[in-house]
Amino acid sequence: MFDYKLLSALAAVIEQAGFERAAQVLGLSQSAVSQRIKLLEARIGQPVLIRATPPSPTDIGRRLLNHVQQVRLLERDLQSQVPALDEEGMPERLRIALNADSLATWWASAIGDFCAQNNLLLDLVVEDQDVGLKRMRAGEVAACLCGSERPVAGARSLLLGAMRYRGLASPAFISRHFPESFEAQKLARVPALVFGPDDLLQHRYLALLGVEGGFEHHVCPSSEGFLRMTEAGVAWGLVPEIQVREQLQNGSLVELAADKPVDVPLYWHHWRNAIDRAPGAAGGAVVGAVGGEVSVREYELREIPCRSFR
Repeated sequence: MFDYKLLSALAAVIEQAGFERAAQVLGLSQSAVSQRIKLLEARIGQPVLIRATPPSPTDIGRRLLNHVQQVRLLERDLQSQVPALDEEGMPERLRIALNADSLATWWASAIGDFCAQNNLLLDLVVEDQDVGLKRMRAGEVAACLCGSERPVAGARSLLLGAMRYRGLASPAFISRHFPESFEAQKLARVPALVFGPDDLLQHRYLALLGVEGGFEHHVCPSSEGFLRMTEAGVAWGLVPEIQVREQLQNGSLVELAADKPVDVPLYWHHWRNAIDRAPGAAGGAVVGAVGGEVSVREYELREIPCRSFR
């Protein structure tokens, strides 16, 4: 039998990126958390953590973390069906990885009512849409919103739709770098904006325009900051269409190449157990809340052929 106090210590160390914050969350001393991890490793007979900054799980540690995430969802499912089991009545916390642009645009309206009605707290982990699934693979989150299509073992994915991005710049930036007319080949030699090292969206856009190779760029790991820097004429960038309707209408941002959008599909990944056992409970209800909200907000996420993996 698993000792879930030991597994909770492992999950807390990974989720809180260290022993000190894990101890605060668990209401224990840092020494007590360390002892629980050592006891878990002694019982398993191998390390569960790579002791670095921040700590990361070993292969067996990832398997244990995946198990913890699924158990958390199953426990919430059972509490929703047998409320007497929830003696403390404390809000449940659901840890989700998602991309910054969704968080800055449509996400809050999609899950706001659900969180209020179900006394649910969210622990959101921001990752680029191309790599967010690594958090779920590592057992660090219970669900993930990302651009990866195929789920990890033991999970399933649902295509929600696609975010449309447009290559934009301020009128001042265009006047400064393209005084005569826009030239796609010149775009690689003027400053661009990139969200982070995993952001390949600008690369896709340049390839769409027939431009290969590297390009000059700033790095701005903030969706709101990305937009502000584009508006200020610091650089050009790929910005979600739903985030800049007003700017496109009033002319404060201008599309570089007309009718050359980039659509990024978004998939909702979650562990199978919760929704398969109780469609109305935590895992399934979040899926329903997000999917249902998106279905009535067709102007926010583009519809693309839907495909679900089991």
